[in-house]
Amino acid sequence: MRIAVIGTGHIGGTLGQRWQAAGHAVVYGSRQGAGEGPGGAPVLPAGDALAGADAVLLAVPGRAVADVIGPHGAALAGKIVIDATNNIGGQAAVNAQAAVAAAAPGARYARAFNTLGWENFVNPLPGTDLFFAADPAARATAEELIEAVGLRPAFVGDAGATATVDALLPLWFALVQQNGGNRRLALRMVTEG
Repeated sequence: MRIAVIGTGHIGGTLGQRWQAAGHAVVYGSRQGAGEGPGGAPVLPAGDALAGADAVLLAVPGRAVADVIGPHGAALAGKIVIDATNNIGGQAAVNAQAAVAAAAPGARYARAFNTLGWENFVNPLPGTDLFFAADPAARATAEELIEAVGLRPAFVGDAGATATVDALLPLWFALVQQNGGNRRLALRMVTEG
């Protein structure tokens, strides 16, 4: 799969490297220009990174999403867009679902990788579930990319369930605080039978 990771920070860089290790072709998109990114993958201007991508990961600060993707709506049309952003303390929603819909109404939206710290993507704890929501056309790809990182996908519903996924973020933060700031803390769903 060809994956454009928009953002080269902890989340984007870690996931991009994990996907490269799983055999996917990764390119990073950045407003900083071109060069070499995490794991040696190329860094290109965002518009160039989106060209030819099968899936796109948004891993930029939540408040910057609209500015970053706004000029690239046509390039996002029809693509699977995985929103890993968090607009903490912002006026709008924590997620970028509205910004993606405004910029690229034809994009297939998924909400994932936003409820655990990046440390949990480097070397996931055994049995860690990653709760996610996705449009039906994006679900299989989201599951594949979650599994490629070493996590178990836990589907909570279509894109209308994004708020359910987002509700796990304050829970994770509270648990980290209760555990002395240890960010290597993950969630697991346990069912009987």
